[in-house]
Amino acid sequence: MYEFKAPFLESRLLALHNASLNGVSSEAARNLVRNDARFNSFSTHTGFLLAIFACCILALSGCGGVVTRGASASSSLTDSLVASPDSVDFGAVKVGNSANAQVTLSNDGSEQVNVSGLQFSNASFSIDGAAKLPIIVAVGESLTFKVHFKPKASTDTIGELSVMTSTSASPATKIKLHGKGADSGTPFPTLSALSCASASMTGAGSDTCTVTLSAAAPSGGMSVNLSSSSGAVKVPSSVTVPANATSVGFTATVSAVSSSQSVALMATLNGVAKTFSLQLNASSVAIVPTLSTLSCASSSMNGAGSDACTVTLSAAAPSGGISVTLSTSNGAVKVPSSVTVPGNATSVGFTATVSAVKTTQSATLTAKANGVTKSFTLQLNPAIAPVLSTLSCASASMAGNGSDACTVTLSAAALSGGMSVTLSSSNGAVRVPSSVTVPGNATSVGFTAAVSAVKTTQSATLTAKANGVTKSFALKLYAGTATLSVNSTSIGFGNVELNTTASQPLTLKSTGTAPVTISAATLTGTGFTISGVSFPLVLNPSQTAALNVQFAPSAKGLVTGRLTISSTGGTAVISLSGTGEVASHEVDLSWDAPGSSSVSIVGYNVYRSAAAASSYQRMNSAAVTPTQYADKTVQSGKSYDYVVKSLDSAGVESAPSNVTRVVIP
Repeated sequence: MYEFKAPFLESRLLALHNASLNGVSSEAARNLVRNDARFNSFSTHTGFLLAIFACCILALSGCGGVVTRGASASSSLTDSLVASPDSVDFGAVKVGNSANAQVTLSNDGSEQVNVSGLQFSNASFSIDGAAKLPIIVAVGESLTFKVHFKPKASTDTIGELSVMTSTSASPATKIKLHGKGADSGTPFPTLSALSCASASMTGAGSDTCTVTLSAAAPSGGMSVNLSSSSGAVKVPSSVTVPANATSVGFTATVSAVSSSQSVALMATLNGVAKTFSLQLNASSVAIVPTLSTLSCASSSMNGAGSDACTVTLSAAAPSGGISVTLSTSNGAVKVPSSVTVPGNATSVGFTATVSAVKTTQSATLTAKANGVTKSFTLQLNPAIAPVLSTLSCASASMAGNGSDACTVTLSAAALSGGMSVTLSSSNGAVRVPSSVTVPGNATSVGFTAAVSAVKTTQSATLTAKANGVTKSFALKLYAGTATLSVNSTSIGFGNVELNTTASQPLTLKSTGTAPVTISAATLTGTGFTISGVSFPLVLNPSQTAALNVQFAPSAKGLVTGRLTISSTGGTAVISLSGTGEVASHEVDLSWDAPGSSSVSIVGYNVYRSAAAASSYQRMNSAAVTPTQYADKTVQSGKSYDYVVKSLDSAGVESAPSNVTRVVIP
């Protein structure tokens, strides 16, 4: 369906001009002039601009236009002013109260900047000292001022502060502003406390701090501004207490100082400020950590292998780290000559590599640092060859194709080179690897038994052998069944326009325990086709295939059919139906009544012609009283021109409106 709409013109002169602009011939214009002379008393309503919106029921075509106007100005100084922060969130403020925030403009350019104006987009925001402008900000200098937020209603308020300079018509920079007005009748949280975990810090580090409110924050949360009196302590510019929470934490990052000093941390919210005093102490005497322990993951080793060991300090190593010397009392155990605990770390790991020994013996590992010695005793045992313990599988019976997860297990951990286990199956329907290897220091390894479908019930014995020891596992095999399933036994296409194609998916699935072979698919019914697969098609158990069924009617009316799918897993029959229909079109016209008229308008006449034709035919048998009309006699592939004339109580028509053309798809 198409629709067009535009206001009436208010004078016959404009109507004549508009008719000319819309392609009305000079003869038609002269007729309009003669009509104007004949119906002089009716002239005040004869000119109007028809606005017709047409919508095609089956095909929608958009129309319209947007006019965009804009201007921009640029300057080499535009990017030199930097606002900090560039956005301010005042949080929730009671209606009638005021919240403040500090903003700094820094001149990072190479020329001085003349700040000529500070403009707000929302009257709820204001500033101190605006009357002092203009102000010149020299290179490297800054301008600091306070922005106020005073909400007038309990609503969300968004605005911008534009900083204007004398060199550009566009803002040099913009600061985004946001705040919420809170109902004065609602209990309103205030800033209650600012606290930190440590009141004194020595050297570099961090302190965990918390801002606390007197009550839970409202739904939008509350933003609390933070500051520090010293650059040695860094804090975020602000934190937000989440909705329904009474506090939020933040981290104060402390740098080392050369002399003791006190730093004031400050939190502000809606004019309320809370402070916390943090004492910074100079680290005059370096605290050197000592060696605390030497430990290893295993205190006993069988045969060759490796042991994960760790040296630990009493405190964090200084920035350059601490070197720890290592040694071993037994050549069967190799360790690095030294390891270094990194700066600010308390430990470091290393690997002790153990060689196989023939007799039981011990090795003492030693770590030394700054005069402190720590040791660890490691027992070394001769390698004990493990034996095969069990062979097991997840399933003791299988139907159709599939796989079984099996495991061979040793009586003890395999030696460093691993242990090979030979595998076999007594039935060709079950396939296993010829061998698997249990990795060094591991006690088991898994493998997969691949099972093929059998036609009769039978058994298979899986066998594992290693170092003269044999273990077996019995697997029962049952005959598999092929089954074909479809996701629907009927497909309805509904109404489909003639000579178009509608498509519906059909899923084929093998739901049995054996593969299913689909040999063919046959169709009955005019206009039905299939695509997407080729036959014959083999689906393994749980495998699916997508078949597309199409309906393309060539005649009007209901069509039924049938899709028959033949397979080794049965025959699936799907009923098909669809209705072919002829496309219909309708043009809906609407227009505006004249804005003023000296005579009474009793209705309208709608005229139509074939596109570019000179003769028009009246469409309505009686005067149309509403300002709309539906033309249901249009045909596909044709174009039509429409005009509308108003009618007074004497039966006199006005001049025609502008011509609007509609193309029917």
